[in-house]
Amino acid sequence: MSFINYSGREINCKLVYYGPGLCGKTTNLQHIYKRVDPSAKGKLISLATETERTLFFDFMPLHLGEIRGFKVRLHLYTVPGQVFYDASRKLILKGSDGIIFVADSQLERMESNIESLQNLEQNLGEQGLVLEKMPFVLQYNKRDLQNVVSVEDLQRALNPRNVPWFEAVAPTGVGVFETLKAIAKLVLQELKKKE
Repeated sequence: MSFINYSGREINCKLVYYGPGLCGKTTNLQHIYKRVDPSAKGKLISLATETERTLFFDFMPLHLGEIRGFKVRLHLYTVPGQVFYDASRKLILKGSDGIIFVADSQLERMESNIESLQNLEQNLGEQGLVLEKMPFVLQYNKRDLQNVVSVEDLQRALNPRNVPWFEAVAPTGVGVFETLKAIAKLVLQELKKKE
């Protein structure tokens, strides 16, 4: 649910990077953060956990343009990948305007990808939301590794609705901004429908 700040003339949209543990959600945000103009971003905030190498969540406002004289700001979040952080995942998902699912392309991570996608749909369902009705894109990360699943098999397993998808290598930035631009475009289209 986008939040409108009338006094600041801003529309604030929440984008959530979702996926299994260690799939590259945090790496995506870190890459974006490093490359965005310092005057167009806020602070990158992280809460580390004892048991997880990745960040707990990240927050970064990013100016995107205007709709009817209102500036659009994107707030980017990641959820923790491990299942035992499900309550945190639900909390971070609340009020999201768009979702980027980051899949780990490695063969041995396919089951984790499928479980995480099912968990996303379940958590959205508990909030009365349906993934099919939300701006949603997929990113097939870690495409530079040796033991990756083919894009065709990833599509079959994770993308039966054929939403926009991107191959990525998050540490080098391959596919990172393309994924962000695609979800931003979908969110803006949704905002314009509500005008």
